[in-house]
Amino acid sequence: MSDMTWFTGLSTVAAVIGIAIGVLGPAFAMGRAISSALEAMARQPEAEKSIMRTLFIGLAMIESLAIYVLVIILIVLFRNPLLEYIVKG
Repeated sequence: MSDMTWFTGLSTVAAVIGIAIGVLGPAFAMGRAISSALEAMARQPEAEKSIMRTLFIGLAMIESLAIYVLVIILIVLFRNPLLEYIVKG
């Protein structure tokens, strides 16, 4: 197999591992945020609107981390900056 095949295969494997690791953090953070919000609403039902608003803003911020990981992985897969060194070599 050529160097290009090896490099493309390893880049794909690294991208899959990278997105798996990169999404674990936001997933755990979302679960913890939702759990804490439900706990807070159980304690103070009258503050539901305030808690929900803050929860949704926090979830959007956490989700943006997962989107950044996805964008970086897509850049590595489809416009790999190291690919031109393999093609020249």
